[in-house]
Amino acid sequence: MLKYTDYDIVFQEIPDEVTLAINLSNCPNRCKGCHSPYLQKDVGEVLTKESLSVLLRKYGKAVTCVCFMGGDAAPKDVEHLANFLQQQHISPVKVGWYSGKPELPAGFSIQSFQYIKLGPYIESCGSLKSAQTNQRLYKIAEGEMNDITYLFRKGVDVP
Repeated sequence: MLKYTDYDIVFQEIPDEVTLAINLSNCPNRCKGCHSPYLQKDVGEVLTKESLSVLLRKYGKAVTCVCFMGGDAAPKDVEHLANFLQQQHISPVKVGWYSGKPELPAGFSIQSFQYIKLGPYIESCGSLKSAQTNQRLYKIAEGEMNDITYLFRKGVDVP
């Protein structure tokens, strides 16, 4: 079961998208230097198809992407909601998932996603904007995961 604590409209998580970023709680990763340690607790409201639909109706066509921020404790639930979003004919959106795991879970299908970020946050490696980052953002196209992490460093001085 997925629970969300909050959400926001963001412009930097997924390049070239206006993203509804939904923060999911109960994160099992416990990354040192985590920017959102409150998400490690089992808190928030249950994220269902209905509550997700309410959020989408609230923002309508103003958002082009929904990104699940976390959900590593219940990846099949993330996959299930991504599939639900892809079946919406009223206002289809792209779907992303930010996972703190180094790889996808066994048996996880990427077919309902357009973006997936993998990798735990490691302080010494930095965020996606760092040239030393261990994290990777992939754009999914034709069943392939294409690394687009370099897009985070456009216009940024990289040592």
